[in-house]
Amino acid sequence: MEKIQVEICLGTTCFVMGSSHLQDLIEIIPRRYNDKVEVLGKPCLGLCSQDCEYSQAPYVKVDEEVVSQATVEKVLKVIEGKIKNNEK
Repeated sequence: MEKIQVEICLGTTCFVMGSSHLQDLIEIIPRRYNDKVEVLGKPCLGLCSQDCEYSQAPYVKVDEEVVSQATVEKVLKVIEGKIKNNEK
């Protein structure tokens, strides 16, 4: 199984709006997922410059799924959903 890519936007707007706290995901993700998930910080995902579809920083991409107003809890929920879907 290919690892789930979690990309945290660390651009200025996202960082100020809370992505600085999302970097803790590396330590928070349950150990049983370590071989299934890769967490990366990205300088900017460019989502806040797009039209109204993405207007709520901070942003995280879990594979290609965008999580807006991202919190640790929201991102973990998406990761767990993807892992469960991959195990089917």
